[in-house]
Amino acid sequence: MSDTEALKRAAAERAAEWIRDGMTLGLGTGSTVRHLLDVIAGRRAGGEWRGVVGVPTSEDTAERSRRLGIPLATLAERPRVDLTIDGADEVDPELNLIKGLGAALLREKIVAAASRQLVIVADASKVVDRLGTKAPLPVEVDPFGEAIQPEFLRGLGAEPVLRVRDGVPVVTDGGNRIFDCRFADGIADPRGLEARLALRPGIIDCGLFLGMATAVVIADAGGVQVRTREDAR
Repeated sequence: MSDTEALKRAAAERAAEWIRDGMTLGLGTGSTVRHLLDVIAGRRAGGEWRGVVGVPTSEDTAERSRRLGIPLATLAERPRVDLTIDGADEVDPELNLIKGLGAALLREKIVAAASRQLVIVADASKVVDRLGTKAPLPVEVDPFGEAIQPEFLRGLGAEPVLRVRDGVPVVTDGGNRIFDCRFADGIADPRGLEARLALRPGIIDCGLFLGMATAVVIADAGGVQVRTREDAR
């Protein structure tokens, strides 16, 4: 296991301390969450957490969970989620996040909004002073209006690039497209930007997760630290 993967594993193991048997557990998406799924499967194999049921935030997470024998439910079946554990692409000092490089931002945000607690796992490279300084902001759009969104996004100070893989546009689990938006000096007003994006017809959602995280578990070479919303205040 590489040093980076070892840090992700350490963060996932620490975040798993929030899990209690019988919980409805939101299962995030991405490389760090894959370690969490392994931790959950291992504990279940040892006879623990038999009553935990997961609500996956992507088809990828659902498939991996099924292979590991983790029972799953939909939000229709479990509309109240006790805890969601997910990764992030950036975390600022107030525990605001950028998410969505795994192309699951819409479902991740829906599940997070249904959760009593949202615990984020990340390595120290994801910590920033201002959102948008390292990672682009993913903006999910309806394909019908895809062509008209770049000009609008540039008007907000972004440089949008349609996400493409193997020469074709990436399609989300919801059938949408993603523009990755770079901001030259980061995002000066995340809440204002989120509000402008929310009002634009054809924009489904964006990767700003503001005021949603209960705690962030951060692993670096010196160990694992936990930052809570109270700490941020």
